Amino acid sequence: MPGVTVKDIDQHAVVKHVAVFLKKTGKLKVPEQMDIIKIVKFKEISPYNPDWFFIRCASILRHLYHRSPASVGYTTKIYGGRKRNVLHPSHFCRSADGCARKALQALEHARLIEKHPDGGRKLTSIGQRDLDRIANQIVVKQRETRKETGPIVISK
Repeated sequence: MPGVTVKDIDQHAVVKHVAVFLKKTGKLKVPEQMDIIKIVKFKEISPYNPDWFFIRCASILRHLYHRSPASVGYTTKIYGGRKRNVLHPSHFCRSADGCARKALQALEHARLIEKHPDGGRKLTSIGQRDLDRIANQIVVKQRETRKETGPIVISK
């Protein structure tokens, strides 16, 4: 099935499967403080999901697949959100740059991304190959489930 890329598939499915791939391969080195760190300053607590670092790295890989090169500042803008200032109007607030930097460094250490000469980071050929392979596996799995369930019949 040539021609299946990350751009052809639902983004949630891609991020979920890439996160599982990153966790299973063990290439990604998770920093020690990631279990207590707050990822954005406008939230009170750290994430509930213990695998949030793998999900964030998978999401960064997907963003780099679509838009490359990207820097730490671009990454903080992607994951920013609304800071609610009790009595004052809410404003946009960027996410923590330390978290984004550590995620990019971990992906770079795993050789999935590399530094771009003009600044920022871009996907390597290994990273692009892995993402396309995972996208192809998702499509194959979806086709198998359609064959098992059969055609959808709508009755009136």
